[in-house]
Amino acid sequence: MSKFNRGVLFFLFFFSGFASLVYQVVWTRMAFMSFGIIVPVLSVVLSVFMLGLALGSWLGGKCIGPMVRKFGISAAFFYGGAEGIIGLGAFAVPHLFAFGAHVLLGTGEMNSFSYLLMSALALAIAIFPWCVCMGTTFPFMMAYVREIESSNVESFSFLYLANVLGAMWGTFYTAVVLVESLGFHHTLWVAAAANFFITFISLCLALERPKQTAIPATAINAEPSPGAMVDGAGPVKTVLFTTGFAAMAMEVVWSRAFTPQLKTQVYSFAMIVFAYLGATFVGSWLYRSHLRSRKVIGKSSLMGLLAISAFLPVICDDLRFVPANFQTSAWHVVNALKLLGGISPFCALLGYLTPSLIDEYSAGQPKRAGRAYAINVLGCILGPLVSCYILLPSLSERHALILLALPFVAFWLTSYRAPSLKIRVAFGAALAIALGWSVFVTEDFEAYLTKYWKNVIIRRDYAASVISTGDVRENKTLIVNGVGMTTMTPITKFIAHLPMAYHTGTPKTVLVICFGMGTTFRSALTWDTDTTVVELVPSVANAFSYYHADAAEVAKNPKGHIVIDDGRRFLNRTDQKFDIIVVDPPPPVEAAGSSLLFSTEFYELAKKHLNPGGIVQMWFPGGPRDVTQAVLRSMVSAFPYVRVFGSVEIWGAHLIGSMQPLYHLDAKQLISRMPQAAQRDLMEWTTNSDPAAYMSIVTTNEYSVPASLNPDKSIAVTDDQPYNEYFLLRSLKQN
Repeated sequence: MSKFNRGVLFFLFFFSGFASLVYQVVWTRMAFMSFGIIVPVLSVVLSVFMLGLALGSWLGGKCIGPMVRKFGISAAFFYGGAEGIIGLGAFAVPHLFAFGAHVLLGTGEMNSFSYLLMSALALAIAIFPWCVCMGTTFPFMMAYVREIESSNVESFSFLYLANVLGAMWGTFYTAVVLVESLGFHHTLWVAAAANFFITFISLCLALERPKQTAIPATAINAEPSPGAMVDGAGPVKTVLFTTGFAAMAMEVVWSRAFTPQLKTQVYSFAMIVFAYLGATFVGSWLYRSHLRSRKVIGKSSLMGLLAISAFLPVICDDLRFVPANFQTSAWHVVNALKLLGGISPFCALLGYLTPSLIDEYSAGQPKRAGRAYAINVLGCILGPLVSCYILLPSLSERHALILLALPFVAFWLTSYRAPSLKIRVAFGAALAIALGWSVFVTEDFEAYLTKYWKNVIIRRDYAASVISTGDVRENKTLIVNGVGMTTMTPITKFIAHLPMAYHTGTPKTVLVICFGMGTTFRSALTWDTDTTVVELVPSVANAFSYYHADAAEVAKNPKGHIVIDDGRRFLNRTDQKFDIIVVDPPPPVEAAGSSLLFSTEFYELAKKHLNPGGIVQMWFPGGPRDVTQAVLRSMVSAFPYVRVFGSVEIWGAHLIGSMQPLYHLDAKQLISRMPQAAQRDLMEWTTNSDPAAYMSIVTTNEYSVPASLNPDKSIAVTDDQPYNEYFLLRSLKQN
């Protein structure tokens, strides 16, 4: 194959991988918006993505030979057609997500079995066809390579290298550049443009080959020579399945294990995926380099190195190495290096092993390559599901990672053939140290907390790991997936009492979005109102009694209703209207998915569920000035009347909006509207004896809305452009 042809094929598969990861990143975020910001949604997207790749790879390898013989055209034509169909998915999937979410509104709460099952089915229907087409691209292009160079037995690793490099940069540019600059929908258009361009180039390649020489069927369907076969095909398939299973299962666990250090920004998960793909590329590049010099590392040695490196993420995640609560820029860099140091060696070794196994097993034959790659991807399908539904609800992240590393130890013990006793002993000693250190020395986040915090109680479910800590009110804390959510602050009482006191007349129905410690829910019920609270994570609601001694009594109140669901989804599936809707989004304000509760579209949705004179209150914990302006602009664009008050603790702000005028009321007027039970609740955690004086701390700290807005109306939070979540380019420009 000429250098020009190699360059063209590398170019095509680079942009194919680039577009694929753009789709995965954006579709995952759109799935969160449609089906809820929960780990099962992420796991299902990853698994369906991989299922499509597996089926497409198997079908493509099986069908490409018969198709080129039947139609008498080059395999490049079918490759281009597959890429063109993938491009259409950029326009179809958002509509399919919206339709699926609408259909599922009648399936009940988000933690119900019917919803989890049906949402997985809806996700699969939306993205599966396009993922199948992605899976066909490897065998289709391998068939084309056989057309132009029938002796090439290493085409899979060549294409795999280009694809992984493109995927790596697709992840980077989507997270850092494209979404912030263009928004989600236009980012999908960029990926579609790449697919359509690939289609054009592929059709040109197909047309330049004369028909009579376009399909050397014997080359496409030739079986590999006995010398090219891997002895014991069964074990090879087992290794391919297990490596795919463990790698993708670990990726899900890594996203939770490193959260205490990297936090919940979109860049954190992007960094994990980027590191995963970048290291895989390095490993694949080394394999190709060693292939040319005929110095390929033996499979047994690779297994030993994999077994050792599988424990590195456990060791590097130890918080004693670099404490997670140091928030300076330097420590953020160190934490990022910990992540890279933990997962990169393992991913690089997988990047070396996987293409080498498939090269040897297939010897360049598309059908066998498609079958082998499908087996590897089949493991990738099951890994995220097992992590989400079995491992994480039952084990700590540390124990889950140790368990997932054990198959590599077993592979090494059963297959290792060292050339000398010294090398065998060296591998065994290194593995024993890595395993022993992970099991007996390292500490996970939960163990770290128990050394410094009192009364640490851990609850796990499919959505999150929830930790409750503290022995007295002042230091009780709620931690979700390693990130502190809230404390028992009087701010959460004002979240209920301030808008309810501002309401003209007595509010009868209240909706609280985000349960937290249950303080706002508890405060709203003191008004003797019908109060519904919606919480995404079941274990958060189950921790209610840890924070409030009267939780059991409050939970029995017939006017109180606890619903496990996504806040936006609940509003979409209910016909109920409310006098008051209050929202306490999860911190920090840059958290991934938080914009779904700050966006203009959310306020428009909430507005539809307000009774006449109804009020929406949004708690904003604070952040950069431009983000504050963007959040405020989104509320102002939905409500003609908006007021903003600083909190009782002088940080953060209460944003209240209504379709009717919000007339100025002083503290005494607001207190006079509150029932005696509500006044007692307001004063529960303060030494101040005067309710009006206490309320005045907030009412006298009001901000001018016109003065707080940015004159640039484009600085707003929308579903398509989540201004608060994607900010890196903006920050670099400001600095």
